Amino acid sequence: MARTPNIPANPGPSREDEVLIREIDEAVREDALMTFLRVHGVKVLAVILAGIAALGAWLVYDHFAEQKLEQQSEALISGLDAAAAGDFKTAGEKVAPLTAEGNSDGARAAARFIQAAAAIEAGDTAKASGIYDAIVKDAGTPKALRDLATIRQVSLDYDRMKPADVIARLSPLAEPGSPWFGSAGELVAMAHVENGNRAAAGKIFAGIAKDESQPETLRSRARQMAGLMGVDAVVDVRKLLKDEGVSTEAAAAGAGRPAAAE
Repeated sequence: MARTPNIPANPGPSREDEVLIREIDEAVREDALMTFLRVHGVKVLAVILAGIAALGAWLVYDHFAEQKLEQQSEALISGLDAAAAGDFKTAGEKVAPLTAEGNSDGARAAARFIQAAAAIEAGDTAKASGIYDAIVKDAGTPKALRDLATIRQVSLDYDRMKPADVIARLSPLAEPGSPWFGSAGELVAMAHVENGNRAAAGKIFAGIAKDESQPETLRSRARQMAGLMGVDAVVDVRKLLKDEGVSTEAAAAGAGRPAAAE
């Protein structure tokens, strides 16, 4: 008896069918692509061309911006070299073009500081004060430089200002923790002294004297002023004596020595 052939219940597509399906799939994809290009091709091309144009414009801008920054740097270095040589007049002239609008904020501020120094060297404090005022009012100038210009302007105009105005302008910079605490605080404290507020002045002087981040010359001066205001600004007596170059043993011996008879 002949055996019945074993035929699968769901035979897969033949090799010819697979080739045909693949060709149909590729044709469908190609047709879809051509349809997309016919409908959106102009838009796609426009986007690509706009991107290339934007990239080219940015490269051109970046090139000229870098050139301009290099020119500004060269002018600043030239001005600083002249100032270092003591020729402040030439220094101010070299950086003058950088104060115009269109230059970088940092270059404009640096140029003005050099011009202010030149004016001070020439004895024209009114001109220097005006330049510092321009730095303070330039919103593009970094805040740290505007704060520095504020302190320098007040220092120049201190004798012509009312103590209350000095306190109002510099008090925000005269807080402990501020990078300008020492320089601004000293001016504010002196203004309090002139206003007769010795307690407020003594508190600021003591704060400066105890702040180890301040220069020692400033701390020493503040310590003396705090003492005059009746405020103890000495935290560590031994350390103070050591900083002043006084031997603690000698100081102790001196403290225990009886006073000489008159």
